[in-house]
Amino acid sequence: MKTQLLCTFTNTKALSKTVDKVVQAYDILYNKLFVLKNENDTRELMCTYNIDSSGDVVILPDTISLHRKKQTNTLYTINALNECIKSHNNGILDTSFRLEWEGYRNSILLTNDMGLRRIDTSIHEVIYIKVKK
Repeated sequence: MKTQLLCTFTNTKALSKTVDKVVQAYDILYNKLFVLKNENDTRELMCTYNIDSSGDVVILPDTISLHRKKQTNTLYTINALNECIKSHNNGILDTSFRLEWEGYRNSILLTNDMGLRRIDTSIHEVIYIKVKK
């Protein structure tokens, strides 16, 4: 089995519908979906969950694949990691550079047209998924 961490962006108003769509689209591993809130905009929520990606996976709208640094609970895309490295290494991308993860504790690191975006997060709720029959 090959696991993949996904993150579906939503808001407080659409959370229930988003969770329903995620549960219908995927078999959620470990039967848990973590809902994180943006500490600077508590209406913005991110649903994170693991799936088995060994088969064909259709990615839902507003969903991205992430990686996780367990020790600091940092979620990130590879592009964001590369931007972090460059910002701490005089603009040079060196994949052997050791990033100080503690400075990114409890956050999601993304990139957009403006460059690196950091979202400070906390747990909004943990949703336990009923096993499909």
